[in-house]
Amino acid sequence: MAKRLEGKNIIVVGGTSGMGESQVYRFIEEGANVIVANRSVDKGLALVEKIGGNVKFVKLDVASESDWNNLIVQAESFFDGEIDGLVNNAGVLVEEGLEETSLETYQRLVDIMQTGAFLGMKSVAPSMRRAKSGSIITVSSTAGIVGYKGIFAYTATKFAVRGMTKAAALDLADANIRVNSIHPGDTETPMIEDKGYSTEAVPLDRFAHPDEIASLVLFLLSDESKYITGTEIVIDGGYTAQ
Repeated sequence: MAKRLEGKNIIVVGGTSGMGESQVYRFIEEGANVIVANRSVDKGLALVEKIGGNVKFVKLDVASESDWNNLIVQAESFFDGEIDGLVNNAGVLVEEGLEETSLETYQRLVDIMQTGAFLGMKSVAPSMRRAKSGSIITVSSTAGIVGYKGIFAYTATKFAVRGMTKAAALDLADANIRVNSIHPGDTETPMIEDKGYSTEAVPLDRFAHPDEIASLVLFLLSDESKYITGTEIVIDGGYTAQ
């Protein structure tokens, strides 16, 4: 049976834990060549050593344009061909409402989630244009679909990513580059597990598993989704249907 990402060159940002790590394993299993980009050098190198095969680690601060430029240079050297896919998982949750959120905190989340998404899309676009195809997926959140009390900056930046996705999809459609956002609900990752959240409000009465998120991202990277662009896909166990 043919592998769904055979020979495709994929960059996974935030790929050393949680959803991103699960994606890296799935993509390798499906035949992809993968670059894992993350700030933590120790975690990145440990993951690459553990996986082996067609995977490379590159240190990346998502808010740094020079780091993105270096990542593209590294990708051109590592990959045999152009970049086929970018998955941006970078994110940080700060539990502060509007009145508690400092300008410093707000700008930090904008840097990580909004500026990081912008720089990622812009950085891979030239390579994808040369290939006349590509898929960009930004991991947003249900907080980019509905408002949440007490996580003001997180919600604001996740909504921003949703709008950026639609604008980028229109700007890049002429090159057959697809751009989509996915919006997971609470998922079994260290970021959520540390919060002690309940599944009571989730109709399916459980959190998502990282492998389930990886399956959706895999679909969006594959040729099976080649007519899907500019949309947001919610994967939340029915939470936002209420």
